[in-house]
Amino acid sequence: MSFRDRICGMNSHYRFYSLERFFQEMQKHAITQAEIWTGPMHFYVDAHRNDDISSLLALSKQYGVRMIGICPEQTNPKPNHIASPTRQEEIYRYYCRMVDLACAVKAQHVLITSGWAYYDEPKEDAWNRSLSMMYRICEYAKSKDILMAMEALQPDESVLVNSVADLQRYLKELNHPSLKVCIDFGAMARAENTIQDYFDAFGSDIIHTHFVDGNPTGHLAWSDGARDLQTDLACLRKNQYNGYLSLETATSRYYEKPWLAEEKTLTAFSKLRGEET
Repeated sequence: MSFRDRICGMNSHYRFYSLERFFQEMQKHAITQAEIWTGPMHFYVDAHRNDDISSLLALSKQYGVRMIGICPEQTNPKPNHIASPTRQEEIYRYYCRMVDLACAVKAQHVLITSGWAYYDEPKEDAWNRSLSMMYRICEYAKSKDILMAMEALQPDESVLVNSVADLQRYLKELNHPSLKVCIDFGAMARAENTIQDYFDAFGSDIIHTHFVDGNPTGHLAWSDGARDLQTDLACLRKNQYNGYLSLETATSRYYEKPWLAEEKTLTAFSKLRGEET
């Protein structure tokens, strides 16, 4: 499958439009898979209930867009982060619901992060809480045959896992087969890591990418930033990456006309030589 065929839409920048409009735009642009962000305006989930999954399945079938991943709300100030010192049983149930949702739509993974620490507490306290909750979630995911894909965060989002070195330490200490790696190109650039750094560290444990342009960060559509699309695809190919390229263009510049982000990325792909796509 070509890289163009592995482009994966993401609905976070469609937050001022209906979820159906997102699926319509994916069909219009011949993007046949999606990572579903569970923003409450599109698909509500909490520890106790969620919207009717049949509505997601109906949209998927109607527009020919397969759901390959679930991305829960979990960054600050969202309440359901796994390093939280409070509400731990509710948070655990929240992620179990995400795993169940992934099962129901036949997705391969749930995207997860480390959570964050308060600035006025020892970092290691939050680190240990994160590991403890992550292990419980991974055990539940394993029982459902779902993988957890972990991405690094930028330092203004969390001080726990920001780099390849942090991810290496985290995965080593957790030591659970259900926890894999997502390369978030924004966090990667912020940490001054490279695609090759990730593959040197994690190899085939990299199962997903948040594939975005940046200056160097910014979660931008391709051509709106300074990255070289051809070079990045060549590095993925060299390392035999066979996952999806999820377009997490989660920035407000695209909110009014979100489909322009996909159009810019697809135009950038169309300018590549055939062997590069």
